[in-house]
Amino acid sequence: MSAKRFIVRGRVQGVNFRATAAQQARRLGLNGRIWNRDDGAVEAEAEGTAEALATFEAWLQRGPSYAEVDDVESTDVEVTSVRRSFSIE
Repeated sequence: MSAKRFIVRGRVQGVNFRATAAQQARRLGLNGRIWNRDDGAVEAEAEGTAEALATFEAWLQRGPSYAEVDDVESTDVEVTSVRRSFSIE
């Protein structure tokens, strides 16, 4: 089990980014959360297999059709196993 924090910058708020990202995360079996930041970015924390996290990161780099992703910052974080699903905040 691995964990990562992602910060996604670009036109990622108001374009259904969080909802579609959460769907992708659930499909991949990831646990975690995603939320809008005050600076216009979207931030996510996810736990799961390294393969699922890599697939999720690749999806975040594209996002849904109305999004324009400029950058995805990815950081390894400690696995907490606190969440049992993937939520939108």
